[in-house]
Amino acid sequence: MSERDNVNGSTNLIDDVFARLKASGETALIPFLTMGDPDLDTSVDLIEAAERAGAHIIEIGVPYSDPLADGPVIQRAAERALRNRVSMMDCIGIGAKARTRGVKMPFILFSYFNPAYQLGLDKFFSLLRENDFSGVILPDLPLEEDAETRAYADKYGIHLIPLVAPTSEARVERIAAQARGFVYCVSSLGVTGVRSTFHEGIDAFLDTVRRAATVPICIGFGISTREHAERFASRCDGVVVGSAIVRQVEEALPLLTSSSEEEHKRGVQAVEQFISDLKPRTANV
Repeated sequence: MSERDNVNGSTNLIDDVFARLKASGETALIPFLTMGDPDLDTSVDLIEAAERAGAHIIEIGVPYSDPLADGPVIQRAAERALRNRVSMMDCIGIGAKARTRGVKMPFILFSYFNPAYQLGLDKFFSLLRENDFSGVILPDLPLEEDAETRAYADKYGIHLIPLVAPTSEARVERIAAQARGFVYCVSSLGVTGVRSTFHEGIDAFLDTVRRAATVPICIGFGISTREHAERFASRCDGVVVGSAIVRQVEEALPLLTSSSEEEHKRGVQAVEQFISDLKPRTANV
């Protein structure tokens, strides 16, 4: 058993990160990257870059052909990855590859439910554990149908992290009560994507989730600048940034796909700098 083993009473890396950040008054920065965009080796380079930039946890996105929750930026990234035949197994294997490069932060797999179901839930969670994942997000798996999946997640010590959007207080309480790792609060209705404003009831919604949750709360969907991160740093334990980072990857594609090692490095550095610039300067309180 490794020190990261999170079964039979030992802790999960996600819990460790939030405990450490709470003690220091920091807000977790959680980037999202689509695996295989532009290729799997570059994805590992970008995971390393995210950690160097100060990321605390990372979402490892599985490219999917019908991503209901994803906006156009992540859809294009998924299409590029799928043209390279990137699979669920490839994305899970990224965890072990990143560990061999010395990456220490927790990994969360972001996938739609069907690929996990097709793999077989027991095998799916067993593989996540073997490749040192700490959590999984399945955005199209509703609370009413997640009992079997939750049981397998608990069996293998993987946090099944729920998404919660503005809804009735009773439903928020039901979702938060079963949350593991953290509650992922959806900042805007609709699909992911860069936004300049958030709906007017966002603060009251976050207060509702905070009252109901026994685990940390994080916010995502539309967080794209340091100002956004600072806007929510005092209200949330973490911020998730997806489309804005994936768009930076897209803009750096000519460099990232270059045969020149120096140009490739410059592309990785451009994404790393963008992630670093997202870190909130405002402490969590």
